[in-house]
Amino acid sequence: MNNKLNQVSRRSVIMGSLMAGAPMLIGWAAHADGVPATVSTTAPTTGPAAKKQQRYKIAVVDWMLLKRQKPRAISLAKECGMDGVEVDMGGLGNALALKNNLKEEIKRAEYFTEMQKSDIEISSLALSAFYGKSYAAHESAANITAEWIETMQLMKVKYGSLPLLGDGDVKDKPDVWKKTVALLKQAAPAAEKAGVVMGLEAGLDADGHKKFLDDVGSTSVKVYYNLGRMEQLGYDVYKELKELGKDRISQIRCKESTKDGEKWLSEGSIDFKKIKAILDEMGWSGWLIVERSRQKGKSVVENYSENARFLKSVFQGK
Repeated sequence: MNNKLNQVSRRSVIMGSLMAGAPMLIGWAAHADGVPATVSTTAPTTGPAAKKQQRYKIAVVDWMLLKRQKPRAISLAKECGMDGVEVDMGGLGNALALKNNLKEEIKRAEYFTEMQKSDIEISSLALSAFYGKSYAAHESAANITAEWIETMQLMKVKYGSLPLLGDGDVKDKPDVWKKTVALLKQAAPAAEKAGVVMGLEAGLDADGHKKFLDDVGSTSVKVYYNLGRMEQLGYDVYKELKELGKDRISQIRCKESTKDGEKWLSEGSIDFKKIKAILDEMGWSGWLIVERSRQKGKSVVENYSENARFLKSVFQGK
């Protein structure tokens, strides 16, 4: 009798374990075609499903959490009150290839697990290595762009961000403009097929952005608009957003225009209530992504909790 009870008990435990792990197993099974599924097969009634109803969602870049390409950024973003994280594609240094951990299936699985536990999304994948390097001049730019698009597919992320700044700035540089357009035109068919969007952070005014996008000629290339940087450059960000229109803007980076970024978003010169009114009128919706806005002497959690609280109070009425 005891043996029979023990057998029933063991079977119950095994079945319970299998049922608990079923979503993960199904997620892994979907890797066969090279595109991972989300960890859960049913959308929860809270978390991502509820967040998808939000017109505006708030994220933070992983490097400002001091967790560049680390899955711990997901739970830390949750602790800060964010809806998502912009994950970096990895450093470059003087190498030809990115140090991209997301190429490893086990690393991607860690992210999916953390996302399921924390109800946090990945807003975008960033090629932040090009903040310090010229995209147009890098000899591996085409390969890196292809890897970026492929990684967005693997991570089930629709948006990416690419800075065209410093030596890679296309403004008033015809040769850099031409080379950058050529690289993006080459990558555009793959991005279109994958259903992803390459968001460009450039130092152009609205007319310059329009001309650049027209030259590339792809719905998979849009403007990743950096409010703080554009204000630093002397642009009227309110006017520029209106002139660009909702269909040209992929995502918006929320950053203070002070050079060192040593202010919370609530303390700076950008009128976020006015920004929201403009975006509402345009009919735009999407991710607002916080970068360098912090106070000296405050912890990561203190800084980005305050930024999340402020943006949610303005854009989500919370």
